[in-house]
Amino acid sequence: MAQITAAGRPVAPAPSDARISDSTGATEGAADLRWSTLYRLGGWSALIGAAFIPVAMVVFIAWPPPASDAPVAEWFDRFQDNQLRGLLNLDLVYMGSWLALIPVLLALYVSLRRFGEAVTALSTVGGFMSIVVYFASNTSVQMLLLSNGYAAAATDADRSAYLAAGQAMLATYGGTAYHVSLILGSVALILISAVMLRSRMFGTVAPWAGILGNGLALGFYVPVVGLWLLIASVLPLLVWQLLIGRRLVQMGRPASIGEPGSSS
Repeated sequence: MAQITAAGRPVAPAPSDARISDSTGATEGAADLRWSTLYRLGGWSALIGAAFIPVAMVVFIAWPPPASDAPVAEWFDRFQDNQLRGLLNLDLVYMGSWLALIPVLLALYVSLRRFGEAVTALSTVGGFMSIVVYFASNTSVQMLLLSNGYAAAATDADRSAYLAAGQAMLATYGGTAYHVSLILGSVALILISAVMLRSRMFGTVAPWAGILGNGLALGFYVPVVGLWLLIASVLPLLVWQLLIGRRLVQMGRPASIGEPGSSS
């Protein structure tokens, strides 16, 4: 699945006794009880997505992928040695975190739309587009199938054809679609975090963690230090997912409906 910081200005909180009911029956700073099931689903999905982050780190350390300039044949050998390891090297765990983000975006939209409907709608659509584009860029299954064909090829000409196709798949994996997904997703989550900050439903730490983490992810395009900035984005994004997951689960409990978010 990683936002424009100018949109993240905090808004002065309204007095607690001045919350205004909207047409849905929800009040400012309170959850709409009609969506309690979606809140719980989104909350648990955010927590599951957060759990994927340390798993992905362990996988990367235990089974590092081939070097970025490794020949395609080395990737094919990786798949033939261990198909699961090959899929993990091409972001199998990361794909799970992107899927988990879908109900999170839906839950955030229904809870935040009254605090900025246009921005929330646009950022939610941007988030979904980012997920779709990311899956279009991921070529892990194609590489698995090509590696099987390469292993079964009987002639040099056939093996050369599979190597050329594999090179094209690796180019797609790190190509335009991946970068569009990164930029679009990061901008979308910065905007959503800004609306979260305005709503006061999620406190202040979670929104600022979202703004910081996705801002650092965009720093990937800074020369020399870009990769390190992208790596540094992992910690605040983990905090963001944990906090919004906990809050959404709380909002989905009948006893918690109507309670504003905590200040931390």
